[in-house]
Amino acid sequence: MAQQPTRRRPRDTSRGYLDGQMLIAMPTMRDERFARSVIYVCAHSSDGAMGIVVNQTATNLVFPDLLVQLDIIPEDRKIALPPSTSAVRVLRGGPVETGRGFVLHTSDFYVENSTLPIDEGICLTATLDILKAMASGDGPTDAVLALGYAGWGAGQLENEIQANGWLHCPADRDLIFGSDIETKYDRAMRKIGIDPTMLSSDAGHA
Repeated sequence: MAQQPTRRRPRDTSRGYLDGQMLIAMPTMRDERFARSVIYVCAHSSDGAMGIVVNQTATNLVFPDLLVQLDIIPEDRKIALPPSTSAVRVLRGGPVETGRGFVLHTSDFYVENSTLPIDEGICLTATLDILKAMASGDGPTDAVLALGYAGWGAGQLENEIQANGWLHCPADRDLIFGSDIETKYDRAMRKIGIDPTMLSSDAGHA
């Protein structure tokens, strides 16, 4: 497994794009799939955007069972998995390609031509290489596995933000990898100084 030192992509803050940031759904979000969602934006350009919902848990699915389903390990090897695998949360990453897995992880793991460096030491890998490494104890320090992702076409995310659909804030590792998933929405709101209970449909954006 090819692993390399941390790589951090230089951030061009003049572009106005939100890759490496968190999107926070406004309380008035009409799309129920994204109600109270917190999304880490993995890519954003004039062509569109892609992100991973980090505060929706996949129902009745734990990481060791998923490794068995994907034939990465046999059923009888679950008890011998590294302790770190029990902490990996399986998330509902969004409504697009829900049968496909995406691993958000720290940049201490890197697969040439497969890993996408995003920002602030966070990467995305969508190949089985990283799952095999995690099963053998050679994976990244922190990781979450998301099934599916959220996607926007050209100009769509910008329009939704303009229409007060989303707020945004800087990302941090706890919002991405923290185990207290149920509180991430309120914590993200408070990170930008907003009390979620005080928001109305007329609130502005960050």
